[in-house]
Amino acid sequence: MLREAGPGEAAHLPLMALFGLILGTFMGVLDGTIVNVALPRMMAVFNATTSQIQWVLTVYLLVGGMVIPATGYLGDRFGYKRMYLFCIGLFTLSSMLCGLAWNVNSLIVARALQAIGGGMVIPLSMAIVYQIWPREKIGLAMSLWGVTMTLAPAIGPTLGGYLVDNFSWRLIFYINLPVGLLTVLVSAFFLTETEQIADRKLDVLGLLLSSVSCFLLLLALDKGQDWGWSAQSTVTLLVAAFFGFLLFFFWELSVPEPVIDVRLLRNGIFSLALVTSSLVSVALFLGVFLTPLFTQRVQGYSPTQTGLILMPAALASGLMMPLAGKLFDRVGAALPGILGLALISLTTYTLRHVTVDMPVRYLQLLLSVRGLGLGLAMMPLMTAGMNAVPPRFTGQASALMNVIRQVAASFGISLVTYVFENRMVFHGERLAEGVSHLAPLGYFYYAQVTGKVGALLGLAAARPATEGLLQGAIQKQAATLAVGDAFLVATVIALMALPLAFVFTKGRIDLARQTAAAELGGKDGERPAAVVTEI
Repeated sequence: MLREAGPGEAAHLPLMALFGLILGTFMGVLDGTIVNVALPRMMAVFNATTSQIQWVLTVYLLVGGMVIPATGYLGDRFGYKRMYLFCIGLFTLSSMLCGLAWNVNSLIVARALQAIGGGMVIPLSMAIVYQIWPREKIGLAMSLWGVTMTLAPAIGPTLGGYLVDNFSWRLIFYINLPVGLLTVLVSAFFLTETEQIADRKLDVLGLLLSSVSCFLLLLALDKGQDWGWSAQSTVTLLVAAFFGFLLFFFWELSVPEPVIDVRLLRNGIFSLALVTSSLVSVALFLGVFLTPLFTQRVQGYSPTQTGLILMPAALASGLMMPLAGKLFDRVGAALPGILGLALISLTTYTLRHVTVDMPVRYLQLLLSVRGLGLGLAMMPLMTAGMNAVPPRFTGQASALMNVIRQVAASFGISLVTYVFENRMVFHGERLAEGVSHLAPLGYFYYAQVTGKVGALLGLAAARPATEGLLQGAIQKQAATLAVGDAFLVATVIALMALPLAFVFTKGRIDLARQTAAAELGGKDGERPAAVVTEI
């Protein structure tokens, strides 16, 4: 039964509508990580090279980033519900095409189609949350919605590894079919259509500049480590992306109906929230990226086991988010943001001292405490920025926030990959010097290991076996020290966000929204009466 919701009414919250948005967002985020563990199996099935199969991941990142800038316009023009259902339907259909792929090229094309739907789902669903939920309780809604951001990256490798090891790699795509169908049914029934701006014109040049610039920048960040950061191709992409964004910024200031209103950046709270939430997103993805490097390359765990190691941290983060949302609704983002970033910084710095034989339970404890910090800080800081924007600009603000968040996450992973690879080489060379015949006691250690190996394998096999053992031990220790250095970089990134969190008090957020409404010509105050569904 449908009825009009009165102003400020909280008794009949659209919980089922929110559930439909959470399902779609979860699928979009999950598919960015679940595929990784299946790449070796796909290489064998399709007889593909490493560079070919890597495009299965790269094309999803690039196309997903390209389509985000268009979401604000498409939602305003055709209705956010209609666009959300279209994206979920496209994502589900293209997931089936991915599972039916007969060679690597058909899989890449299907992944590109999948990225169109998956890329737009997150900004669309975020904007819809702000349009269906009372602003005085938006912190709780965004925290429930944001649980997907922490759970999906942790569940992805575990679920993907289990399906690939026990069934077929095709199931990592087919699993989206029932979830996608359920999402469409729930969203079609419980979501209500937003007001459509039929006469809004498409800023073609602005959309082209933003999409191409995102493509160039994300491609450079994704391939820079392989090509080399000083390679001509990488530098050319970065320079082209920089001037593309510069042209986009000035063009958007000159057109009456920009695809993304860059005047939103004049809003100090929104701009600071973009920076702070991006840094927190980087901290999230760095943990998800560095931990598998350590557990798999150093400690020898499988992808499935690694996913189980990450699971408690994701659950801790998810359980903390509703509390963070309630804190936001009462006092703003400053308190949960400061507490969360302090926990993130402390535990990330502690992880800087990882050792080869670190007990897995201790690692899980540190990651879980870090997850509590992420749960406290992540969504309140993001919600602070969105809450500082007048209601009619939430679609464009959501698109802008998600573009910057995706670029920041890609930059952070590229930075830490660069740090890890270079420091691993550095530590490997330094450790090798310690077992050289020229090093003090180096010959003694070498002879001692050779003697023990010779007693087991015989003198003929002792020397090559000793070389292999020492080289393996050096590589393990070098990788461990490199992971520690990368966690130190992640600590610095988290500490950069900490002082900014003090700004996001409830009073400053409300004042920023009122000021932005006056400057941009929007309407502030209570959200307009909307149609919600009783459940």
